[in-house]
Formats: sequence, C-alpha cells, structure tokens
Amino acid sequence: MSEGLADEFAAEVAAQGDNAEIVAILFEVCELTGMGFAAVARVTEDRWIAAQVLDRIEFGLKPGHELKVSTTICDEIRDSGEAVVIDDVTGNDSWCRHPTPIMYGFKSYASFPIYLGDGSFYGTLCAIDPRARTVSLAVTIATLEAYAKRVAEILSAKQLA
Repeated sequence: MSEGLADEFAAEVAAQGDNAEIVAILFEVCELTGMGFAAVARVTEDRWIAAQVLDRIEFGLKPGHELKVSTTICDEIRDSGEAVVIDDVTGNDSWCRHPTPIMYGFKSYASFPIYLGDGSFYGTLCAIDPRARTVSLAVTIATLEAYAKRVAEILSAKQLA
C-alpha cells in the first residue's frame, strides 16, 4: 500500500491512474476548459477516490486521495450515467444552491462518466475551477466525451493486462 493512502483499494485506484496518457489527457482537459483542476475518479456507491489528478489551483487532492462520495456531483453521475457541465453555478438555478459547489468552492464544473469495456461504470473524468468558465460549447463537450472514452480504453486495457 502506498504511504499516506487510506487502504489497499485506494492504492489500487492510484495505480490504475498511474499512466502517462491519462496525465496528458488531464493536461488537455485543463487547456481546453481553462479550468485549474482535472481528475479521473473511481466512483462507487461508497467511495470517491482520485485515480489521477492535475491540480493547478491547490485543491489539495493527489492520486489515491478520497472525498466523501455523498458530497460529490460524481455520485449523481454514477446514478444517472449523464454528464454534468456547468459554466457558472452562480447563474444557474439548478446548481446555485447545490451543496457541492458551495462546499468545494467552485463555479465551473464538468464531469463525464467513464464506462469500461465490459460496460461497468468506473467513475468520472471531471474538472473544476473557482472561476466561471465556458465549458458548455458543443465542441468542448464532444472533446471531453472523447477524452472520457479514451480514459476508459486505457483503464480497460490495464484490467486485461
């Protein structure tokens, strides 16, 4: 188990995300969206664990670190299977009073489900920023969907290895 990680499962998730192409994808997500934080997260009914992270805003998470799943929008994505994209929570009636943006201090958010090759839900490709960002453009959404699919391919290949 890696030092500082909660348990063996968290260490396994961090190992799953330990991939240069996933790191490059997170870089591209931040470049595309202007957001300062991007992650691949393993999301189960009980847990949200960072598999890989690019943190330019000092959010404070590293691979293997965990958030309480019930405090994440990713938990809702696990239930719905639908992406969530928010340019600015303050101007969005659906999200301005939601506890997650308030708790974590972000204004913009994008998160896309990751489904493995066998059809099982792995988690999300997500990004946040404390400033409003325009992420709801069709081309941006299509690119983020493609990145989530590529991450799924990488993770699926690791499972078969």
